[in-house]
Amino acid sequence: MDVALLRTFVTVHRAGSFTRAAALLGLSQPAVTSQIRTLERQLGRPLFLRRARGVTPTTIGDELAHKAAPHLDALVEIAEAELDEHATPRTLHLAGPPEFTAERALPALAELTGDDGQGLALRASFGNADEALEGLAAGHHDLAITTARPRGALLTATPLCDEEHVLVASPRWTSCLDPGELRRMSARVLEDFPVVEVHESLPFVARYWASVFDSRPAASGTVVVPDLRAVLACAATGAGLAVLPRYLCAPALERGDVVALHEPAVPPLRTYFLVVRTGTMAMPHIARAHEWLLRAAAHWS
Repeated sequence: MDVALLRTFVTVHRAGSFTRAAALLGLSQPAVTSQIRTLERQLGRPLFLRRARGVTPTTIGDELAHKAAPHLDALVEIAEAELDEHATPRTLHLAGPPEFTAERALPALAELTGDDGQGLALRASFGNADEALEGLAAGHHDLAITTARPRGALLTATPLCDEEHVLVASPRWTSCLDPGELRRMSARVLEDFPVVEVHESLPFVARYWASVFDSRPAASGTVVVPDLRAVLACAATGAGLAVLPRYLCAPALERGDVVALHEPAVPPLRTYFLVVRTGTMAMPHIARAHEWLLRAAAHWS
């Protein structure tokens, strides 16, 4: 079986589209279509179901991809290993949420880009979990950090760390509550507080309310801004309460810019995962970055 046909097939499987696969391979869309049809004729089975938007693998297509993809990735690594090790530095394409990637992952990985970095260059993309996983599957990224564990065998996830969430507000809001109310903190006490969030659906506040108070928040977002660092800045100025990762708001808590309104016995947690395409850990630059992040995460609090 022609390895080039298998490479095109795996790229289409990861991209979910002949058009996107053609762009990744540097081929025309008709050439990709022709190669897939040739492979289907050789196997005597359809590999994809054509849809209005992209393609969906058949059961046979999924099975072939799961078997072939790791070996093809290993062949690519063998070929690249033959290149001069002192040539252009290997580039790691990383995707993840903007705040966590900027505040934690990139500073850790930046240590690999110096004189002792073994030729690693970094390129980062920010996005939500769905965007990161889709880009990883399509070959746009080498490594993704997400809060969602992917399904299927084409992507492999490893738990990275847990993130504790804290309910915070400007100190001026605590003056609205007497000490007894603060000790008896409940969802009812907080109903009149304005809310600062990253989305109209109040994902952080709603998760906190469900975990701690077993209820839904009654308020709507007063300030909605799609970056947790901006949420912290707005909360510190008194715009309203917010639920934030402890690592992100710890310095503000120490300075007194914000205060923790509630300290539940079991704080809400969210898990981050390191995700790679199955088989690509054979590539030294991906394996090294993966290991480095896991080591760094062991010291994150």
